Amino acid sequence: MKMMSDLGNKRVLSDNIKRFMKQHGTERSKMAADLNVKYTTLTDWINGNAYPRIGSIEKMADYFNVEKSDLIERKPDNVIPITKTVKIPLLGEIACGDPILAEENIEEYIDEPVNYLPSGTCFYLKAKGDSMKPTIPSGSKVLIRQQPDVEDDEIAAVLMTETNEATLKRIKRSNGTMFLMPDNPEFTPIIVGEDNPARILGKAIRYTSDL
Repeated sequence: MKMMSDLGNKRVLSDNIKRFMKQHGTERSKMAADLNVKYTTLTDWINGNAYPRIGSIEKMADYFNVEKSDLIERKPDNVIPITKTVKIPLLGEIACGDPILAEENIEEYIDEPVNYLPSGTCFYLKAKGDSMKPTIPSGSKVLIRQQPDVEDDEIAAVLMTETNEATLKRIKRSNGTMFLMPDNPEFTPIIVGEDNPARILGKAIRYTSDL
């Protein structure tokens, strides 16, 4: 009976970890590094092959901003634990030379449940224009996780450093050159180089639109 109970506990924890990773947009390698555990150890927890010590469960609960019971107990599918909300800044015009999250750049704050946020520092950008349609409609508020680089084919918030304008584009690289690709074929890709410098601000996670 104890073996069956242990197996059930592993499966419950496995399901809950996967659910919170999906809600937060968490990548396995980054989570392992943030928790200071081996990638293979985390993989065993995620796959239900091993059960972590209580200290590791508490670290994961803090990481996802949930209660420990939300990780180790099975919850009904329609119950989503929400512990608190945080204010995420919506950036407007980006002032020259200021840090990206400087107060001068913030247009307003948006309350966001922590359960739906990825780990790390986040901010919102408002999509302008139709270059990323149909993926991202103009006027949408796009949640960005701040990070200095993204994988090819991911959508990033990119700061054009000469104009201090932030744009949302899909990243492509070829022969050492970075291209900012629109999803709308009517628009032309932007080539990043010495004559047109840019830096990645973060990865686009999701967007919301007002009706």
